[in-house]
Amino acid sequence: MLKELYPYWLAGQTASGEDERVVLNKFNSEAVARVAWADRGTLLDAIAAAQAAAEPMAQMAAYERAAGLRHCAQRFEERAEELAQVLCMEAGKPIRDARGEVGRLVDTFRVASEEATRLGGEVLPMDVTERARAYRGMWQRVPIGPCGFITPWNFPLNLVAHKVAPALAVGNPFVLKPASATPLGALLIGEVLAELDLPAGAFSILPCSVDDAGPLVEDERLKLLSFTGSHQVGWELKGRAGKKHVQLELGGNAACIVDEDADIEDTVSRLVMGAFYQSGQSCISVQRILVHESVYPELKQQLIDATAALITGDPALEGTFIGPMISEAEAERLQGWIGEAVEAGASLLVGGGREGALLEASLLEGVPPSLSLCREEAFGPVAVLSTFTDFGAALKEVNDSKYGLQAGLFTRDIHKANRAWDELEVGAVIVGDVPSWRVDHMPYGGVKDSGLGREGLRFAMQEQTEMRLLVIRDPQT
Repeated sequence: MLKELYPYWLAGQTASGEDERVVLNKFNSEAVARVAWADRGTLLDAIAAAQAAAEPMAQMAAYERAAGLRHCAQRFEERAEELAQVLCMEAGKPIRDARGEVGRLVDTFRVASEEATRLGGEVLPMDVTERARAYRGMWQRVPIGPCGFITPWNFPLNLVAHKVAPALAVGNPFVLKPASATPLGALLIGEVLAELDLPAGAFSILPCSVDDAGPLVEDERLKLLSFTGSHQVGWELKGRAGKKHVQLELGGNAACIVDEDADIEDTVSRLVMGAFYQSGQSCISVQRILVHESVYPELKQQLIDATAALITGDPALEGTFIGPMISEAEAERLQGWIGEAVEAGASLLVGGGREGALLEASLLEGVPPSLSLCREEAFGPVAVLSTFTDFGAALKEVNDSKYGLQAGLFTRDIHKANRAWDELEVGAVIVGDVPSWRVDHMPYGGVKDSGLGREGLRFAMQEQTEMRLLVIRDPQT
């Protein structure tokens, strides 16, 4: 199924240089493919090609862009099992989760095809003052121009799609650097893009080292940088990006409040999914669970039982729920955080064991708020339980974080839901479900250290376009 060597995509064509890297199966560390590796000079060539493609890309009609995106959605659907199997190997994602991500890839391109024909403008009344009585105004959105994209390893298909599909929908050429640990998914997306009738230079997909990726950040020919990854790297890149527009989708340590009127059985089923889906390797994974003390004993026991029942192991097996973390080093790091919490007096309720990169789904209570498990982004299969009595205090505890991506709230009280929406310092409040919930057309992004700007098709298209105003003065007779 896999090729011997995956070339990179330079200006819409396959190419390879002198360097290459091996992609490992994240479960057993076996080599599964070789990937051509780009250097700094190749990135500069790609940027020059994207600059040359900017005008013909902008001139593509909306129906042409929409048709191309529909073709991509169809082809991804036709290749769905192939994409899922590759994702399972290169990311260690349980096969059920991998198939789910492929489905989201299809959805993202499908919705982008619809939004490509809706990129409208607005008539702006100008006669708000006497001196503007004879003037008319209107504005449209125009492509921002060549874009630089940097994507992470945890969603190697869908997080690429959330940058690439909006770019094609508005008519922007782009240069993409996929994560070094998981480049295959992006290169397979390139195979489908190459089937489209795009201008030369419309896209380049270049696995490369961090050291050689500097032009994506610093080259002024690129008009936008969109980065998804850690907050430490994201804000550092923003400082180097110069005049270009910057969009950042960064980390989180998402909290979920369970109020006294919650349906415990339903809540537990959603918390298990939110905390341990994809082995917790998501920036909106449930990490902090705040439970009203009146329902805490019941919820705690049900959550322990449900967590203990999760199957950890080979992600290629249909029944596996917890697969490997991206590397053994990451699993060691998170197990160390668990040990630190236990030494500080926390109770390990379930889990904590590790075999290589496989870390058991883990729950703790009594973790001191100053420790990493509460303050930082765990990015693995672990969640921390605590109690509250006052709803307002629970909201303040959620806000006591440098992150602000999404928060969850289980309550049947509409007034509490509205209060949470008003007071929580996050990009989204999810009522009746976990903060891990997302559908791909909604505005998605965070505040504080969680990022800058919004993704989700229509909203990413706004980020990747500029407003251009037209004012017309009527002749005076």
